[in-house]
Amino acid sequence: MESDKIIIGISHGDINGIGYEVILKTLAEPKMLETFIPVIYGSSKVAAYHRKNLDIQGLNLNSINSVNEVNPKRVNIINCVNDEIKVELGSSTAEAGKASFDALEKATEDLKDGLIHALVTAPINKKNIQSNDFHFPGHTEYLEKKFGQGTPALMLLVNDVMRVAVVTGHIPVDKVSKELTQQLILEKLTVLNQSLKKDFSIVRPRIAILGLNPHAGDDGVIGNEEKNVIIPAMQEAEKNGIICAGPYPADGFFGSGNFSKFDAILAMYHDQGLIPFKAISMESGVNFTAGLSVIRTSPAHGTAYDLAGKNQASEESFRQALYMAYDVYKSREFIEDISKNPLKTEQKVERSGRVE
Repeated sequence: MESDKIIIGISHGDINGIGYEVILKTLAEPKMLETFIPVIYGSSKVAAYHRKNLDIQGLNLNSINSVNEVNPKRVNIINCVNDEIKVELGSSTAEAGKASFDALEKATEDLKDGLIHALVTAPINKKNIQSNDFHFPGHTEYLEKKFGQGTPALMLLVNDVMRVAVVTGHIPVDKVSKELTQQLILEKLTVLNQSLKKDFSIVRPRIAILGLNPHAGDDGVIGNEEKNVIIPAMQEAEKNGIICAGPYPADGFFGSGNFSKFDAILAMYHDQGLIPFKAISMESGVNFTAGLSVIRTSPAHGTAYDLAGKNQASEESFRQALYMAYDVYKSREFIEDISKNPLKTEQKVERSGRVE
């Protein structure tokens, strides 16, 4: 094996959506094999079906039984599902849900055992994957259960112009205010701050905090969560050395372009952060799970059943998810290295005048 390459696992997601399309289109590019070794956890039969249906040329899959058999110059695939599985493009089926889980379970086992260095997950259907083994709102919560170390995992959406995290994730809107506590905000702020340092090599992160209510509560006129919960959490975070500002009204914050002044944004709930994020970069955004000992990224889109099998889905978001998995691995490697030898940081500052 080429020693400078890391192994990135890819769980195939829902076989009836656009998962295989974005995976195969991305890995058909020869340059993708220059810096890492891809291992798809899925089905060689299903992959061949999608490859033929989409007429993807020049991509040969190397079927293996375990990561120990990887070919560093090929796209490798480990069969995780029954060979008789049926593809029903654009449909949500129980069979597809089980196939999603089986691939994810095998990939996370190998991730936990250190056989792969990072995991990129193709989109799942959050309903058909539900079972006695998977009873989570999404990947983030499942991975938190698998790899959490007492602190909450954090959904962090990343593109070229912003990083957006959310305090409350996949929960109904009518439960947001009840779930929002000073302790939870402080925990998420802490995880975000640490991730920006470790995963993105930002020395002194600046974080913007959004209010929950319209106009950030208008000093209590439209709600008290800002005064009673959010601001006290921010004050506590500042005591711990976290640089944060706000709370900002969400509409004006994004509308004015104020987001460009910060390294990351902490939104109070899912749509508050994800709507502006996806409006800007639906086709290139990446979902990164911060706060875990392992690395997981995914494209910032869903199964897109309406596009399945039509060869119309953009693979850019999935491509960026692969790149980010690699970059985060290298950032963690660098931070670990300089923590052993602080002189390397000083030398970098002297050369560049600042640390990115």
